Amino acid sequence: MLIFEEAAIRAAVTPERAVAVVREAFRADGEGRTHVPSVINLDIPAARGEFHVKTAYIEGIPYVGVKIASGFYDNPSQGLPSGSGLIALFDASTGFPVALLLDNGFLTDIRTGAAGAVAADYLARPTITTVGVIGSGLQARHQIRCLRAVRSFTRVVAWSPTRERLDAYCAEMALDGYAVTAADSAEEVCAAADVLVTATPARAPLVRNAWLRAGMHVTATGSDSPGKRELDAECLDGADLVVVDRYGQCAAFGELKHALEAALLTRHDVHAELGEIVAGRKPGRTTDKQITIADLTGVGFQDTAIAAAAFEALR
Repeated sequence: MLIFEEAAIRAAVTPERAVAVVREAFRADGEGRTHVPSVINLDIPAARGEFHVKTAYIEGIPYVGVKIASGFYDNPSQGLPSGSGLIALFDASTGFPVALLLDNGFLTDIRTGAAGAVAADYLARPTITTVGVIGSGLQARHQIRCLRAVRSFTRVVAWSPTRERLDAYCAEMALDGYAVTAADSAEEVCAAADVLVTATPARAPLVRNAWLRAGMHVTATGSDSPGKRELDAECLDGADLVVVDRYGQCAAFGELKHALEAALLTRHDVHAELGEIVAGRKPGRTTDKQITIADLTGVGFQDTAIAAAAFEALR
């Protein structure tokens, strides 16, 4: 079994490569070629932490990835990243392990950013100028860096409840070449954004329906385990298109869960799973006036796809 370290993995998987790989993974899902078991979620309340275990088999990919990811949200105060993890890769024909990817959570982070970019490619307006970001962690960075693989934009407006981290994030995005504004509130971000990305571990709504505007696209990435939420449930009720990465997961612990529990939406109000759109089985955005929301909880087939691509590039 081969073992690969984080530095080599980071060099092998660029945002552009990640977007291409994740797009094809969603296409496979839309074509019915993915086999995805339920997610294992484990909370560690005493440390404000969590673990997720995800896996999937994709017909046509000769490997199966089993990913363990952690999120410990007080880590930055100790000088540590909030996320970590690794992926074990197995031969899909024999079940034998072929590689251990000690990526420290990087592959999870970049495939999530890539999923946001794929969603925006089908759901955001073709021409945008401003991306709004709620959050200032690693995912806030990956979402922007992957999004630029599918859209051109010049301005980033961001807000985070921790001003020190927000200022650091804005300085980093400015080095990437964007005109960056540190907003005073989430509402201010919404007022400016053509595409809004939410990337926080929030457990109470940060975005209100009244703040969403015609033509806006929202990519919500933070609600990836029970108890989390970033959008008020009325946001989904007010949207013209609600798209999920996996209906079962989103109904269990995504933003969709709260809209279903409030009886604001039913299964029939969900426009599509993202894979159905990528595979051409359902349309994405059809007018510039639509408000679109992508509820992304992170699906195991994304982990298998990105781990397999990393392994092929590295071996």
